[in-house]
Amino acid sequence: MPEGTPDGTDDIIIIGAGAVGLATAYTLSRSGLGIQILEKEERPGEPWRRRHENLHVNTHRARTQLPGMPFPAGTRSFPHKNILADYLGAYPKHHGLPLETGVEVQTIDFVDGRWQLKTNKGLRTAAHVIVATGRDRFPWMPQWPGADGFTGEIIHSYYFGRAKDYVGRKVLVIGSGNSGFDALNHLSKVATGDVWLAMRGGPSLLPKRYMGVAVQRMSFLFAPLPDKAVDRVIGMVGRLAFGDLTGYGIPRDKIGAASRLKTLGAATSMDDGAVAAIRKGRITVVPAFDHFDGPRAVLADGRAVEPDVVICATGYRAGLDTMVGHLSVLDHHGFPRFSGPEQMPGKPGLWFVGMQPTVTGFFYEATRQARQIARRIKKGGGGR
Repeated sequence: MPEGTPDGTDDIIIIGAGAVGLATAYTLSRSGLGIQILEKEERPGEPWRRRHENLHVNTHRARTQLPGMPFPAGTRSFPHKNILADYLGAYPKHHGLPLETGVEVQTIDFVDGRWQLKTNKGLRTAAHVIVATGRDRFPWMPQWPGADGFTGEIIHSYYFGRAKDYVGRKVLVIGSGNSGFDALNHLSKVATGDVWLAMRGGPSLLPKRYMGVAVQRMSFLFAPLPDKAVDRVIGMVGRLAFGDLTGYGIPRDKIGAASRLKTLGAATSMDDGAVAAIRKGRITVVPAFDHFDGPRAVLADGRAVEPDVVICATGYRAGLDTMVGHLSVLDHHGFPRFSGPEQMPGKPGLWFVGMQPTVTGFFYEATRQARQIARRIKKGGGGR
């Protein structure tokens, strides 16, 4: 049984011991609320260890660290994924948070006024359940025509590997979102063959650093502003940093960074070398990808390229359908229809944290949302 109570019940169960779950656990525990964290992996941060070797967090260290525990001295501005994994592994011990690993929550149901969790280690019940399993749990790719007959390699950007693995190889990157530019940033630093970027529309694009300052550190200044104001500010910074990129095949962003986050859940793309490579002709921007034809990747305008590797930066899914899909709380993409302190009618005590991207990033936003949830729980919002 978990540490909470001997009969498998707890006041609050937090599902997931990633950054969002741990930040939530810390904040609620410091509010005097009884919690238990359930994590299906054997240690926190394990999914980060499985990410590609070149990955660094795209939020600044100051916006990535969790409350009550700084990163070790000497940590880079944008920590490597293994540094973050080690940090998350140490966090619950540092704060004495009640964590049970190896517990996978399979389904959640509301039974007799309490939430009942079916897990691989038996039933658990709680007045409140906070789902903090992450928005980007499972890589997702469309079922493109001709993919089965493609003679090259097709991978999701999640499995990028190491930049040096692409030396001398021709690469097509599909998608100009944050994951797509992350792959391009790494590819720009090695001697690849031809590299193409296939995009449907203009991305929201910022430099990782501008005039020596990590742009992401300034995100908290944007948070209080209306979305349209943030769209204008980020657009202006992008134009100052990059100038007009339409001559290189990159359309202007017609949506705006904050509006894109809210409507599409797509984060701003961060440049760290890709734009310079595009300007130099090392990366060629092409129209949207359409289908495969043997060794050819056919584009929307009928042209084709013949890559050795296709990297699909096509997004992720939360993977919540089995757990809570029957509760009618998910949208048509499988993401929660409400988040943070919001409660859905008829679902008292069920909360989702870290499922909606914001300009300040998941790490910072999780702490803010946890404070709001703690206040609502203390006032009797949700649950029994």
